[in-house]
Amino acid sequence: MVKHTFPRELRLLTPENFQKVFAQPVRASSPHITLLATRNELTHPRLGLAIPKKALKRAVWRNRVKRLVRESFRLHQHELPPIDVVVIAKSGIRDLDNPAVLHLLEKLWRTLARRSNG
Repeated sequence: MVKHTFPRELRLLTPENFQKVFAQPVRASSPHITLLATRNELTHPRLGLAIPKKALKRAVWRNRVKRLVRESFRLHQHELPPIDVVVIAKSGIRDLDNPAVLHLLEKLWRTLARRSNG
């Protein structure tokens, strides 16, 4: 059975991990959110979040986006190749409701998986 958890080993934790992704990324983006990714040497994907205060002023807005991204990643992690992903939110994401954000992320995960495998 496939586990749908989000343990510590599925997270980008150090600034070095983030720098590797920002150095040579594969992109998947929309007007509301951008996903950057690079291959890793592990057997599973990892997630990092960059939700800037400049884009989402209030903590509740930032926390909502983080929660939705983590949940979407948790459900789609088994469809992704071994990549490190950094999710960058843009200000327009605040205007979307939760199902719209999840649908957008689902499309971006598929795009990223296709581009990372090729």
